[in-house]
Amino acid sequence: MGVRDRRQEVPGVVRRRGLMLVLSSPSGAGKTTISRALLQQDPTLTLSVSATTRPKRPGERDGVDYHFVTKQRFEAMVAAGELLEHAVVFGNRYGTPRAPVERALEEGSDILFDIDWQGTQQISSKLPKDLVRVFILPPSHSELERRLRTRALDPEEVVQERMAEAADEMSHWDAYDYIIVNREFDRSVGEVRAILTAERLRRDRQIGLNDFVKGLQQSP
Repeated sequence: MGVRDRRQEVPGVVRRRGLMLVLSSPSGAGKTTISRALLQQDPTLTLSVSATTRPKRPGERDGVDYHFVTKQRFEAMVAAGELLEHAVVFGNRYGTPRAPVERALEEGSDILFDIDWQGTQQISSKLPKDLVRVFILPPSHSELERRLRTRALDPEEVVQERMAEAADEMSHWDAYDYIIVNREFDRSVGEVRAILTAERLRRDRQIGLNDFVKGLQQSP
């Protein structure tokens, strides 16, 4: 994960602690497309790099796309508490290394997570004050089904299975801080950026603010 040093949000006086921006949604609601746009538009935002036991695919780079590790190493990371969250997906294990995230937060960098409800809950139990949770909803049931059908020429039973999975994922919408209905892509991206801007300005993320204000109150 690339870390940018932005320790002085107000030069020489106040620095900001970073945050973790989580985007979750059912498949087909637009989470991944919104995530890509955010990363393109905001160079201070970096994508969390997961560790995985799955084999490296052509063109993928270790430490950039994923941290590729053996099953034994992954199990050791779990046992040692080195992961903020982890899960099994299609027989392979995925997880978020804790150390680089905590280092980025201390240095004032913001990290974007594209994870599901279960992963969000795991991170929330470990670093709740640093977490900003956004859930993306589709505009309608019919539109979600249309998007799933146009993504690939899957058999009907596969489409129905994905719709069922989407319904289950959406049942956890109330575990999130913000809800965005993705009716129009550019507007949805703008809404997430507005959330990010507001969360960056939260009082409890600005380290040294108390002393700064006291300095302003003192007579010359």
